[in-house]
Amino acid sequence: MKRILWIVLAVGLFFRTGLPSESRWRLDAESGLAFSGYNDIRIPGDSGTRFSFSRDLKAEPGAFLRLRLGRRVGRRGRISFLAAPLSLRAAGTIGRPIAFAGTLFPGGTRFEARYTFNSYRLTYAHRVVESETWTVDLGLTAKVRDAVIRLEGAGLTAEKKNVGPVPLIHFAVGWNGHERLGLILEVDALAAPQGRAEDVFLGMRFSLTPSLTMKAGYRVLEGGADNEKVFTFALIHYLVAGLVWEF
Repeated sequence: MKRILWIVLAVGLFFRTGLPSESRWRLDAESGLAFSGYNDIRIPGDSGTRFSFSRDLKAEPGAFLRLRLGRRVGRRGRISFLAAPLSLRAAGTIGRPIAFAGTLFPGGTRFEARYTFNSYRLTYAHRVVESETWTVDLGLTAKVRDAVIRLEGAGLTAEKKNVGPVPLIHFAVGWNGHERLGLILEVDALAAPQGRAEDVFLGMRFSLTPSLTMKAGYRVLEGGADNEKVFTFALIHYLVAGLVWEF
């Protein structure tokens, strides 16, 4: 967590020196619980044993923290950096042998497993609609995923790490039907032959002060890839509460 805070601070210092002084800052902090939906894994993708992190094992809910630091660029643009770490644990016994990441675990192994999917994103969004009731933003996100799947059991340990860039389309809609109450829809998503990724938030916002807003809602993270090296598709549910501070 300290590393994430340092990254946000470093990006903030970069923005401060690299963008116009009249731009306005926004800090968006989210926390809550994350729950594993389906999470199917086969590594290597062409020769491993397919198993489920959430059905073959018992996956525990995990607390999370997401931080987004952004700044307005001109009248309609905004650039932001997001740090979104995620780590879930699971345990259980699988009766059949599991071939995973070059290691063969015997049948009946009691597993301790960890699924980590950290996401770091740089987004530029442009406001294409701005009225008293509606706002619509469109943009692009450059995402770097830092993922690890780890299995331990029967005196054996195996893990698969995956770090790589992912381009995404950014889309956000805000409904401001009440002076202090509104709705938010935010999407980062893209699908390609190599795989897909979707991160969708739907929630409500309530203005506590002119500069401080509370939000709550539901977020879903879904996606994966199917190739010779990895087969992994996961669905993660988030119950979200957060604060947005503009300064």
